[in-house]
Amino acid sequence: MQAIVETSFDAVYLISVITIGVLMIRGSKGDRQFRLFGWMAVVLGAGDSFHLIPRALALCTTGLENYTVPLGLGKWITSVTMTVFYVLLYYVWRQRYKITGQNGLTAAVYILSAVRVALCMMPQNQWLSAESPLSWGIYRNIPFALLGLLIILLFYRSAKEHNDRAFCWMWLTIVLSFGFYIPVVLWADTIPMIGMLMIPKTCAYVWTVLIGYFAMKKECR
Repeated sequence: MQAIVETSFDAVYLISVITIGVLMIRGSKGDRQFRLFGWMAVVLGAGDSFHLIPRALALCTTGLENYTVPLGLGKWITSVTMTVFYVLLYYVWRQRYKITGQNGLTAAVYILSAVRVALCMMPQNQWLSAESPLSWGIYRNIPFALLGLLIILLFYRSAKEHNDRAFCWMWLTIVLSFGFYIPVVLWADTIPMIGMLMIPKTCAYVWTVLIGYFAMKKECR
């Protein structure tokens, strides 16, 4: 039952976000913010597929314990692509609200992203092992959480200042995604049911993508 439900959910998710991303790239009509948003959605779906497709195969065949290496490799790739996702979202913010300068802010985004990627590349993560250390799961997610917090604050402040109704809940989608993700990082290994929080976390990302898509449909006529 888990295999059917989870695999179906993941298939709908991956197809949806990649399709929406392609539609946004093609339908942006030269608007850079929506073209960036489209690439952001494609990166999200493509990156997650490296983890979700092996997971679906494992659930539908011989079990997760026999797919340790592809699952670990997929999580590794997804960790990097999610970082790219937030960098692209930062540039969506700059384009949407016509932000210029603020080189220090841009530097902070790149530094946090670089630290996150560097930590993901450390062999101590033991990505390809069945027993990845919790400590390194925490280390690599500290700069990631700080990056997310920065993006939350930027969208919250700018949407409020510009009375941007289309993007007024963007900050909340990011809050929810991290709110559901952090407990998984901390406790999923000891309490497996907490892993179910990845479903609402995924839904939060779909909401993020849909915000951009509906804004494009309204503004790019």
